[in-house]
Amino acid sequence: MRKLEHLLAEKLLKVSAIKLQPDNPFTWASGWQSPIYTDNRRTLSYPSVRTFIKTELTRIILENYEMPDVVAGVATGAIAQGALVADLLGVPYIYVRSSPKDHGLENLIEGSLSHGQKVMVIEDLISTGQSSLKAAEAIRMAGGEVIGMVAMFTYGFPIAEERFNEAGIRLTTLSNYEALLEVALSTGFIGKNDVATLQQWRKDPANWAPHRDTTIE
Repeated sequence: MRKLEHLLAEKLLKVSAIKLQPDNPFTWASGWQSPIYTDNRRTLSYPSVRTFIKTELTRIILENYEMPDVVAGVATGAIAQGALVADLLGVPYIYVRSSPKDHGLENLIEGSLSHGQKVMVIEDLISTGQSSLKAAEAIRMAGGEVIGMVAMFTYGFPIAEERFNEAGIRLTTLSNYEALLEVALSTGFIGKNDVATLQQWRKDPANWAPHRDTTIE
């Protein structure tokens, strides 16, 4: 039986939620040059993939964590999937903005969260972990108890692991960079000569030097 991490990696590649371009890299918003670009919001346009992710995120929560009082999605990539998971679990839902609204109530957290409620955070992608943990901290500041975070995919950067450990937040992901490379190679999305480039990027993404780039806004 194929592992979940490989099954999801293949689905993400097939719907172009993850694109690999070792010879024509992208530019991330952070300024990093990268041979990979991830936009898991694309999965929402494919009902079978959307349902698969919703189901597996929910299963991971039920099998590895206590039942949450509330599910929280991280804006913007995990807002929709978080809502789908909350619906499947039958619990209230909130989402956390990247910054407070600049009008009205200036909310950072949208929805109702009571002091002491146990919150499961849903994220679509773990990169450096900074924005994900910022959302978790906002929940804590509002009085919620973060019992864990479940994400669709992680690049597996050491800095992210360090940050989650320091924050005391348990992270579980459905798929990861290593599984992605294995699937991409076996299904022809990349060739053998591309593997070394992709592995080298992951070791030091901030200083990786590409040959050409395609800027992504």
